[in-house]
Amino acid sequence: MKSERNLDTDDKLCACFIDRQKALVHVNWTKLMWILKENVIYWCSRRLNSKLYVDESGKIRLDDGEIRSVKIGRGVRQGCCLSQILFNLYSECLIKQAVEGFGDFKIGGDVICTVKYADDFVLLSKEEAVLQGTTDRLHEIERCYRMEMNAKKTKVMRISIFPVQIMTD
Repeated sequence: MKSERNLDTDDKLCACFIDRQKALVHVNWTKLMWILKENVIYWCSRRLNSKLYVDESGKIRLDDGEIRSVKIGRGVRQGCCLSQILFNLYSECLIKQAVEGFGDFKIGGDVICTVKYADDFVLLSKEEAVLQGTTDRLHEIERCYRMEMNAKKTKVMRISIFPVQIMTD
């Protein structure tokens, strides 16, 4: 049995595609440990994360052959499955704090203000002024999280949404 549903909208949608500059490298460990604590991650798991990442060091070889030990001190390792989970939690808290109260675009009754993929995301709004306000707030919050927007790769698009008929089984 097929049913029909109409999306009754003739709205405009503003989308800001945001690229973060070296996102995995800029994770602030002090902030991440606080986020883990606030999200009720047990102290033993936080301690394990601290030992795996916060206390991380590496060795570098200088031109004259001398080898020195250096403390890494920030970021998560690319390619590590735990790093993606930690980064997603970090990013989610940053975005949630930045877009609080700014959402005004609804799909199926739910307010949608972001779409996320890996370290990139899209801010959505019906009005350009609201989108600008959200982007400005995001920029402020990102500084607290030591993240940076890549201005050259960040783009804004206006989209017209026309009524659509959806057929479902």
